[in-house]
Formats: sequence, C-alpha cells, structure tokens
Amino acid sequence: MLSTLLGLGGAAATLPGTLELALLTAAGALPPTEPGAPTRPVRRLAVVVPAHDEEGGIASCVKSLLGCARPQAPVEVLVVADNCSDGTAARAREAGATVLERHDTERRGKGYALELAFDTLLERFPDLDGVLVVDADTEVDPDFLVCAERWFAAGADAVQARYLVRNADESTRTALMNAAFMAFNVLRPRGRARLGLSAGILGNGFGLSRRSLEAVPYTARSVVEDLEHHLHLVRAGFKVEFMDETAVRADFPVGERGADTQRARWEGGRLRMLREHAPPLAKEVLAGDLRLAEPLLELLLLPLATHVGLLGALALVPFPPTQLYAATALGVVGAHVATAMKVGGAGRTELAALARAPLYVLWKARVLPKILQAASRDQAWVRTARATEETPAG
Repeated sequence: MLSTLLGLGGAAATLPGTLELALLTAAGALPPTEPGAPTRPVRRLAVVVPAHDEEGGIASCVKSLLGCARPQAPVEVLVVADNCSDGTAARAREAGATVLERHDTERRGKGYALELAFDTLLERFPDLDGVLVVDADTEVDPDFLVCAERWFAAGADAVQARYLVRNADESTRTALMNAAFMAFNVLRPRGRARLGLSAGILGNGFGLSRRSLEAVPYTARSVVEDLEHHLHLVRAGFKVEFMDETAVRADFPVGERGADTQRARWEGGRLRMLREHAPPLAKEVLAGDLRLAEPLLELLLLPLATHVGLLGALALVPFPPTQLYAATALGVVGAHVATAMKVGGAGRTELAALARAPLYVLWKARVLPKILQAASRDQAWVRTARATEETPAG
C-alpha cells in the first residue's frame, strides 16, 4: 500500500511537467517562427539596463548595445542605477548611456527600477514604440536591435531573445547552466512560439511594446518579476514572440557561493509563484480560459534537475505502473535535452559537461533547504558575485 501511494503521489507531482516537456520538445524541434511582413513603422526604441552596484561591468554592457547594428529607428539606452553604493552611474555615463539614479531604501528590487524606467521613457518620448530590457552583466548579439525592430514592426506585443551563458567554458557548472538554458531559454520558448502560444519572458533580452505597457503597466515585484509580468500579459490577451535569430549572453557564477545564492533566489521565487498563482490559474482554466493552460503547465514544471531527481526516486519505488511511467518520463527528459542541445547549438563544452549532470542534480538537492527558505519570504535585489570575484569550483 505504501509503495502504491508513493508511486501515485510521485507520478501526480511530475506528470504535468512531463506533459509540458513532451509538448514543447516536439514543437521546438520544428523550424523556428519568423516575423511577418511589417505592418507599421517603428518610430523609436529604447533599451533599459537595470543595475545595482555594477561598476565593474556596466560599461561593457552599454558598449555592447551601442555597438549593435543600427536599426532605422533611433535608440535610447537608459541605465537605471538603483540604490547603488559604487560608481555604476558614472561608468554608465562615460560609456555613452543616459542614466537615471534611483534611491529608495524601502522599495528595492528590479521590478521597481523597471517601473520607473518605463514610466519615464513613455512620458519623455511620445513616439516610443518598444522598450527592451538587458541585464547589466550582458553582451548582446550585433543584430539584437535590428531584430527587435523587425518584430515590433510586424506587430509584436512583446519579444524575447535567446538568453544564454557567456562564460560557459569557465567551469563545469557554467557549462551545465548553459545546457540548461538551451532547454529553458531556447527550446521551450521556441516550442511555444511554434504552437502559437506566448513564448514567455526570461528576465533578460525581452522587450515590451508601448501598447502592452500602457494596457498592462509593469507592477511585478517578486524576484521572478519576469514570470509574474508574463502572467499579467497573457491574462490581458497579449503574446510574447520569440526572437530565435538573436541572443543575449550573461556571465554566471563559477564558484559555489554565488551559484548557491542565485539558484536559491530564482527557484525559491519560482516556488513561491507556484504556490500563489497555480490555484487561481487552475480555476481560470477550468472555467474555460484555455489561454492560461500552458502558463499553468509551465508553473507546474519543476526545475529540470529537481524533476529528474524525483523521477529517479520514483523509479526506485516498487510499484510497476509508476516505475514504467518514470522510465518513460526520463526518456522524455533525455529527448528534451538532446533536442535542446541541437537547436541551442551546443558545443564540446556543454556536451562534455553533461557527463557530470548527476553531480549537478546532487548539488541541487543540497541547495534545496535554501530554495525552500527563499520561497517563504520576499527577496531583496541581491547582486550575485560575478565569475571574476569567485574561486572556481567544479
């Protein structure tokens, strides 16, 4: 009886995620979507770079943006130096950006910085048609702005570029992170786009049209504010298009300290979103709003390492029906990873790192208490230690 209950419980916990993976893997293996014919000219674009104590890297980010191929529309690069205690603002101005300094010790976080930036830009530029968001530690592809202009001109409500790891070759951990990003930030949004669904917002390299910002003001406040705002957009009838042809790349922690902190914040925030938003989403889907079915499945899909760990444990429970399900579901994961490597353009670094994926799953299990702790409280905007500030580990 206990084996049956454990087996059925494990299957119930992982089945929504398995269905989501199977659906998006099949769709994501198809050729990518492309923007349609232009429907209107883009009069002006802006790029917002929210930054908290990013003195060391902000100039590189600004120069990457200013060095892009120029679209036909003029582009404003705005850095929001949010509650900074270093020279972020000065370095950004020297690099050629417009800078908005924000000081508010009570209302802290990326969401507040973005809200201020969007409000300021919409008021300052009546001809602004689209706003892009790039993190301060990011390098963008040379065609990033041109691609965004093309999608907005084709009528996109919102856009999302590929989001990958820039320093993937610095450690096994960053290589595995890049492999995971090829699944989460390339294959899955590509699959959603192929199905005609909203691709999702990944927090870096996304853009919002003026129309969507005026209809759905940016009020997301959680540490996963991108996921929160995406739910608001879908509820309002807007859709995010996937710019599969261009990418943004950011540095990620090499050592354990930064990686632990970052994963705990991200996944703790995601668990909190699951707890708070899944029940009302399920009610809305059951009431007939099928637009929210895929966002609900996305929420119910646990982080891939956690999903694999649960399936592995389920395979050990001596109940044949759920053991068969676990084996099938692990096969779906394998197909998902293989397809992500292909469409994401994985190289030898990522392929070699996959051999150590079981160790990555064990590391995630060790970080689980921090994740659960992070899920139980509001998270401040904590700057993650960069690769150059840590001792490599693994």
